[in-house]
Amino acid sequence: MNSRQRIKSIIAGEPADRCGFWLGNPHPDSWPALHQYFGTSSEEELRLLLKDDFRWITPWDAYQHPEGKPVFDMQRPGKTLSEGGVFADTVSVEEVEAFDWPNPEYLDFSKYKEILENTGDFYRAGGLWSPFFHEVCDFFGMENYFLKMYLNPDVVHAVTRHLIEYYLAANRLCFEECGDLIDGFFFGNDFGSQIDILVSPELFKEFIFPYFKDLTDLGKAFNKQVILHSCGSIFRVMDDLIGLGVNAFHPLQAKAANMDADTLQNHFAGKIAFIGAIDTQDLLVNGSPDDVIADVRRIKRTLGPSVVISPSHEALLPNVSPENIEAMAIAATES
Repeated sequence: MNSRQRIKSIIAGEPADRCGFWLGNPHPDSWPALHQYFGTSSEEELRLLLKDDFRWITPWDAYQHPEGKPVFDMQRPGKTLSEGGVFADTVSVEEVEAFDWPNPEYLDFSKYKEILENTGDFYRAGGLWSPFFHEVCDFFGMENYFLKMYLNPDVVHAVTRHLIEYYLAANRLCFEECGDLIDGFFFGNDFGSQIDILVSPELFKEFIFPYFKDLTDLGKAFNKQVILHSCGSIFRVMDDLIGLGVNAFHPLQAKAANMDADTLQNHFAGKIAFIGAIDTQDLLVNGSPDDVIADVRRIKRTLGPSVVISPSHEALLPNVSPENIEAMAIAATES
């Protein structure tokens, strides 16, 4: 069984020869120490050495505006979550409609398709990242976004609708052009904090779920396994998300409320596949290689056979030692 077959089977709830493994997507500052320790010179060389089954390949640069404009010109004065963009003070749907929304005709997936064609027998998680929840936050400012759900719901719906219309059109073009080269539609929206979901279940049902379902339905229409990335505690809406078409959850933030392996297994076993779960807040930073090996084995016993072992946040920072990454990979891929 090759890596591609293995991950497909795990996410489909079918038997596999072992659990899966994904190194994640280490921060750029982490790579020099990793290459020095492992004696590698490229990202792919290191992934092959660690028996990594999973390739996250996203067309970040597919949007090519003839004047060099970004996909969404949010016009934010800063980068904090509270910093609002162009719609921070908007109370009119007409202002939203008049905005210069992106044109899918400016998308070019030719380079992306070429990368996929040369990926090898590894699971290909792709499509556009489609972080509509974050981008609505950025257009308004996070607190302002949540207030506008009560004060200006029509404006919130209008902004969200335009974002989703773009992502539906863009992903449809991507899937049409790339076909079976993409195995899983992998997209991200961080719906949780360390302790709970960011808005109430009732607000999820009005402002998030309908648009989320549009994306999962599109993935299903193109025969893609749907993988949701969401950091934080999303326990209270996981059943809803499963009902909306999610096949696998990533990254299982181990220290967030109710996101530990035992709780997930008790509530969701047989309903969903799990990708992640190896704690990056404490274990991989402060633990020994033996501690890491023991925890990986525990996670495999608890969540197996529906688990792809991976860090509980994919962007491994330089404070995670190469020795602990090696230990994680060894324990993940052992029989």
